[in-house]
Amino acid sequence: MSSVYQINKGINKALEFKGLKAQYIGYLAGGLVALLISFAVLYICGINTYLCVVLIGGLGTALVMTVFRMSHKYGQYGLMKKNAKNGLPDYLKFRSRKLFIHLKK
Repeated sequence: MSSVYQINKGINKALEFKGLKAQYIGYLAGGLVALLISFAVLYICGINTYLCVVLIGGLGTALVMTVFRMSHKYGQYGLMKKNAKNGLPDYLKFRSRKLFIHLKK
């Protein structure tokens, strides 16, 4: 049996797949690729296969839960807004207004 998944994409609407919105689809895909590479590296290093499966399975579960939680909490642009707000300084100190007076020139 094959499943057919529909990607809900309209004009000027964000990409949404199974409840994930916009950039979170990319975050999940990147995380899963990183987990796949991690599994390959651990397996090549000679670590027990069952330990690798349990470790990568736990990390994968945590990744999926975290990405879905961020998608529902922040939405399409909320995480970018939060990161931008964290990058702002607490306050700016200006000793004079000369900078603002000469902006029109």
